[in-house]
Amino acid sequence: MQGFFKKPYRYALIYSCVLILFTVYVLLDTFVIPHRQEKAKDPHSVTDVCSTDNSMCISSAAARTDSSKAETAGNNYTVTDSSYKDDNISIDISEINKYDTHIYIADIRLSSADLLKTAFAENTFGRNIKAKTSEIAQESNAVFAVNGDYCGFRDYGYVIRNSNVYRNKAGDGDALIISKDGTMSAVSEKDSDAEELVQNGVVQALSFGPVLVTDSMTAVSENEEVARAKNSNPRTAVGMIEPLHYIFIVADGRTSESKGLSLYELAGIMADKRCTFAYNLDGGGSSAMWFNGQIINHPTDGRSEGERSVSDIVYIGY
Repeated sequence: MQGFFKKPYRYALIYSCVLILFTVYVLLDTFVIPHRQEKAKDPHSVTDVCSTDNSMCISSAAARTDSSKAETAGNNYTVTDSSYKDDNISIDISEINKYDTHIYIADIRLSSADLLKTAFAENTFGRNIKAKTSEIAQESNAVFAVNGDYCGFRDYGYVIRNSNVYRNKAGDGDALIISKDGTMSAVSEKDSDAEELVQNGVVQALSFGPVLVTDSMTAVSENEEVARAKNSNPRTAVGMIEPLHYIFIVADGRTSESKGLSLYELAGIMADKRCTFAYNLDGGGSSAMWFNGQIINHPTDGRSEGERSVSDIVYIGY
């Protein structure tokens, strides 16, 4: 044993320890340690209101929106377990069972595209900054919410939120863009620029995909899938019938009670709902629909039940 600590064994031991420590650090840095990031610098963007440590920024436009909630929300609204209605927002949620899968469908009409919003976990953009969909929704005073694109899990893909560019590094696919008038469409990230999109009226951009429906036609094949995901998965998707009229879908999966959907099946349901455009968001264990103070689907990654913490949400609210 004494000889083990002599050359060359001593160097081998030191090298192994350093390698193990480095590997642990890389894993922690990638999946655990929070990295808070500021928005991409854009001289054309709105003025920011930041905390003193610059770890959290919101736009002055958003601050003004918060201050005017009482004026815009109105005093008259009705809410049930599956519906909400006031002067500006109408939400009707239905549940169907198709393809051996529990599917939750929200039919939403808005008076203004300003009511379709996004929010980050802890109101902060960065890697490994996460919270449950329900927690982000409650912090945002949302009326309705689904999980977003889990933007903090990657270091690429456009991130535009509420007219602010947070990441201008293109991914390989098409980004979902939402314009000031509420129009949803897709743009090739490699053939565009996030800051130019904002200058042209884009207020939200989420990078996941693929596009499910375009021009009212299914845009995916029967065998198409996200990376190496299984054909049947929990899913989250958003679609547009026309500007200010949207369909949100969350499907349960990976359980004996609910199989899950393929992209092709998901696209077919969106097309059946008369969507002219639809886009796939993060799915699997992330898929969650929040309404009336609670998660109404049954999130699971197939191993454990309950909400997964995510980077961001898409929500309806004032």
